[in-house]
Amino acid sequence: MIFNMTDESNAGALAGLLDQFMESATFESGLADATLAAYAADLASYLDFLGESGVSDIDLVSREHVLDHLIALRKERKLSARSAARHLSAIRRFHAFLRSERIANSDPTEGFDAPRLTRALPHVLSSRELERMLDMPDRSTPEGIRDSAILELFYSCGLRISELAKLPLRDVSLDEGAVRVRGKGAKVRLVPLGTRAMVKLRAWLSVRDSGKVLDDTLFLGSRGKRMSRTGVWQVVKRYAQAANIQQNVTPHMLRHSFATHLLDNGADLRAVQEMLGHSDIATTQIYTHVSSDRLSKAHRSFHPRA
Repeated sequence: MIFNMTDESNAGALAGLLDQFMESATFESGLADATLAAYAADLASYLDFLGESGVSDIDLVSREHVLDHLIALRKERKLSARSAARHLSAIRRFHAFLRSERIANSDPTEGFDAPRLTRALPHVLSSRELERMLDMPDRSTPEGIRDSAILELFYSCGLRISELAKLPLRDVSLDEGAVRVRGKGAKVRLVPLGTRAMVKLRAWLSVRDSGKVLDDTLFLGSRGKRMSRTGVWQVVKRYAQAANIQQNVTPHMLRHSFATHLLDNGADLRAVQEMLGHSDIATTQIYTHVSSDRLSKAHRSFHPRA
């Protein structure tokens, strides 16, 4: 993905960061394609502004640079408050990503007191849709055994696609019934494995050990090398289509479903936060808004006139 920036001397340094952010946002955020395209355009404009301002090092970006850019958008482009808020949302995500990945030492947008757009509720799959999808792989073939384990691990542990794709074999403990996950910002968390996930992982490990092994990651391609995020993404897409699921299913939707179904069945919000690897419980709380089944059951059980 290449973005045009007017200051060629600063383009390389900053555009490379934008490429890293967009790759992460595409595979891990679960954002709609239209939102991703808007973020890419907004951030290209922002980095263009920084280049024109002589900024070539992301650590030199100040709060004033961000404010000057937003003011210019309102004055020169006559953007509405909502459009300006969307620009700020993109800029915040960009700097938060750079800070969490330790690419930048600080986040100039931290503590901004500005209007925020309403956050969209996550899309989730129903239990029946997930059961259909998880039953799709042909487990009589090595690829089907692997794919079945991939889907089950996504749903059992709520992993991000990057976490699953790069998961080392040594971080999977069937004896403990858990995986050690290295998430954003190099944070490590322990996530329990479900019974079905353990059964399917054992089947895959038997196949994995009997084939060509050229990498230490859990999941390997047919040539024995680590699967790319694109390869893992295609696994999810293929079986969602095979299961005739009408939604645009993504790996992140399986993560959303993991969290929502846990809460639907009475899991503690703090426990779900820990399993997802969220640093702020406010991020996890969005799932409480889609746990309508759990709320309905509570109302029927405890309200005197239900």
